[in-house]
Amino acid sequence: MSSESINNDVSKKIIYCELENNGIGFWSIFTFFAVLILLGIGAFNYMHYHGHYVTGMNNQIVWGMPHVFAIFLIVSASGAANIATIGTVFGKKTYQPLGRLSLLLAGSLLVGGLIVLLLDLGKISNVIEMAKGSINFKSIFAWNMILYSGFIAIIVVYLWTMMDRIKSAKSLYRPLGIANMVWRFLLTMGTGSIFGFLVARQYYDAAILAPLFISASYVFGTAVYSLLIISTFTLTKRDLGNAVIKRLRRSLPLFITAVLFFEFVRHLTNLYATEHHGVESYILSGDMFSLLFWFGQIIIGSILPMILLWGPWFKNHTLALVSASILAIIGGFIQLYIIIIGGQSYPLILFPNAEISSLFADGVFNDYSATLSEYLLGFGGIGISFCIVMIGMKIFRMLPTILDELS
Repeated sequence: MSSESINNDVSKKIIYCELENNGIGFWSIFTFFAVLILLGIGAFNYMHYHGHYVTGMNNQIVWGMPHVFAIFLIVSASGAANIATIGTVFGKKTYQPLGRLSLLLAGSLLVGGLIVLLLDLGKISNVIEMAKGSINFKSIFAWNMILYSGFIAIIVVYLWTMMDRIKSAKSLYRPLGIANMVWRFLLTMGTGSIFGFLVARQYYDAAILAPLFISASYVFGTAVYSLLIISTFTLTKRDLGNAVIKRLRRSLPLFITAVLFFEFVRHLTNLYATEHHGVESYILSGDMFSLLFWFGQIIIGSILPMILLWGPWFKNHTLALVSASILAIIGGFIQLYIIIIGGQSYPLILFPNAEISSLFADGVFNDYSATLSEYLLGFGGIGISFCIVMIGMKIFRMLPTILDELS
């Protein structure tokens, strides 16, 4: 087995190796994600050639299902890197062996999400032209492009400090961990601010969306990372250890609680403000979106995972963590769908407290139905992310052979 032993203050006595499992399990999973990529490429070409006309998006709902997938992947990337941060910045030895895989997953999720967004401007040539122009620092989108590229750069250098045995590289280990933590906050805050700064939409226009997205990133990232680490260690017949399972079981419900708190404050604030009563009624007591909110986000995505992780009946059960992570991911995806699609489907209030009339879309609740190509494009982004992860684990020494039972 090709492996290395690193003897330093950060990762003492931790032995890493490449993923050497070449059995049918590995190649079946890799083939599955590769097929998703091929389907995504087909959908990408179809939408690129025909334009947004073949999607369910229109001039009222300009962000559709691909944006839900993309933002989920981007926000999850920020949360996935938190595992490395805990080990580096806060010195939690249980998390230190997991840092490499955490950063690999974070970078892969971010790349997958950004690729899905390439068609946001309609044509690839438009993206190239945008890159050629000067940066408009008044635009939150310009800020995010800087934050996304900076995050990838930090991940690459941060991984280098973890994997390189040169003493000078190790001296940068903790400073880069701190930089990673600060940059993640800014990145996720910037993503949430995309919606928070849009004052024209009644369901957006709230500064609390920034901390809400930060909390959601921890939920998404921890859930995705939990599924990855458990499935990888199970397939490679490694012992994950009770300490890691216990830590993840404690963290995930706390992050879910934080999301619920910010959601509660957000809706309570909107209910207090008369101008937001209409959109709150639409989301909380309407038809489709209220069902998604209460049953999808709250029950499936929040309450059930907390019962599975905090309930005494499932104590130290790995299956409970797997189930809770899957439910949290489903609930998080629904949460983003409500924010992105639900926020656009409610009519624009162009002139509050005034009666207006025109021949186009005044007071109309906008319908949106995602097409197959939009779903395939989104799943293609997921396929790209996890193919990168699997290739990274095969090439580089990302996986610890044994996890120390450290607290």
